[in-house]
Parts: sequence; C-alpha cells; structure tokens
Amino acid sequence: MTEAQIKLKRTESVLLELIPQALGAMNDKRLHSLNVIEVKCSRGKSDAKVYIHPNEFTEQEKQDYIKLLKNARPIVETYCLKDQGWYRCPKFTFEFDEQFEKSNHLDELFKKIAKPVSEEEA
Repeated sequence: MTEAQIKLKRTESVLLELIPQALGAMNDKRLHSLNVIEVKCSRGKSDAKVYIHPNEFTEQEKQDYIKLLKNARPIVETYCLKDQGWYRCPKFTFEFDEQFEKSNHLDELFKKIAKPVSEEEA
C-alpha cells in the first residue's frame, strides 16, 4: 500500500467516526438514528460518498432522509473541519447502501437452494 493510499484510508476512518458524531449533535432527532456504514473518499479527497445503513426504510422515507442530509451537509462538513483542524473537507454525498440489501437477498436465496439438497439426502 502506498503512502497516499494509507492517508486516504486514514481520512476515511476519521470521517467514519466524525460524521455520526456530527449527526448526533444536530437538533433533528431523525438524524440521530442513522447508521453510517462506510465512507469512500475520492483520490484527491475533494469528494466523499457516505453510505448509510438502509434499515427497514421505505423508498419515501429514504428520499426524505436524503433531503435532510443534503440540508445538513454544510453543518457536518464544518463540524469535521473544526474537529480535525483541516484546511478543507471533502464534499459529502449521502447514499443508502443498496449492497447491504442485495447481500441479504443473496443469503436468502442460498438458504433456499441449500434446503432442498439437505432434504433429499435424508
């Protein structure tokens, strides 16, 4: 791993800790319950995608949360800047992690496939 990759990973891990803290410090209680799963920064650290656990939100709820997070983005960025003393902070883009749902769906499919095999052997 190169030095630049190490710095990028370090920044991502710091943001993974800071963003939930910033959301927890806000007045809107709905943002307190969001779970940040992962933060992926671009190579230049100018942009960062923040992946949020989808929980059991409906599509309408997800859209509402994305709107809330877009409005809260400057506050979260300022929080990170002040906490770390950085000169600039990545511009955050918030998304719900759809990979989580896909992996759960695949697990269910594998379980369905495995059941008939074990019943036939018995």
